[in-house]
Amino acid sequence: MSQTIWVGAVAYDAKVVGIWEGMRRYFHEEAHLPVEVVLFQSYEAQVAALLASPSERLPRIDIGWNTNLAYVQADAWSDHRCRPIAMRDTDVGWMTKIVAVTGGPVAALADLKSRTLALGSRDSGHAAILPVYFLHREGLVEGKDYQTLRFNTDLGKHGDTGTSESEVVRAVLDGRADAGAIGSPFWNAVRTERLVPQGALTEIWTSQPYNHCMFTARSDLDPALEQQFAKALFGMSYDNPAHRPVLEAEGLRQWIAPQLEPYAQLREASTLQGFLTRPLA
Repeated sequence: MSQTIWVGAVAYDAKVVGIWEGMRRYFHEEAHLPVEVVLFQSYEAQVAALLASPSERLPRIDIGWNTNLAYVQADAWSDHRCRPIAMRDTDVGWMTKIVAVTGGPVAALADLKSRTLALGSRDSGHAAILPVYFLHREGLVEGKDYQTLRFNTDLGKHGDTGTSESEVVRAVLDGRADAGAIGSPFWNAVRTERLVPQGALTEIWTSQPYNHCMFTARSDLDPALEQQFAKALFGMSYDNPAHRPVLEAEGLRQWIAPQLEPYAQLREASTLQGFLTRPLA
């Protein structure tokens, strides 16, 4: 048996346990790859474990299942030595949506002037970091041209729980905010799952597309192990009834090769907002 590959994931929801039990079973029983999983309570802890040296008194993982923010942090803090491995097909083409009450005073981006925008957790790329960045590029500066109402309800989880986006939508509906920023997957769920009364909210603005999660390898991982892991991932098929429940639970149909260019905007936004300043040890 080859060397164990230690994979990190963040337990942002109870379902994560079941997902990774299924993934581990696939790696062991079908791919014949000894993968073990470490669950973290925050992406900060996971990135620290990915970057840890053998001499540090920290857990050490070989691969992290990272959000887009955790990926650009690992990339920056490793001096670009950490390696992207794979992502979900559904990680491509995320967008931020700004929504407002239908028929209300905010019908276009310019209407946000002197009004309040609700944002999700400050470490959420899609519901906080990128909205502020994109609006600044549109000439709207936080604290100057508009005020923000922030819901930092799931810090450390980078917005994965969706709790802060729920709070954003609630604040728009009850009038505490004039508009709110949420990710396109959450907006799709709002509409398809009827999470609010039909027609109550209107999308007034959509960002440029960007990408979300990324499997990231530590800089000194044996390339042969990395390749084995990637080959096993790409071997999962949505058409295989044994694989489909795990893929559906993780929200994808197919694992794909990294598409790196769409992370550039988040990298710039994270730099400007201080998220790429490495915390002191």
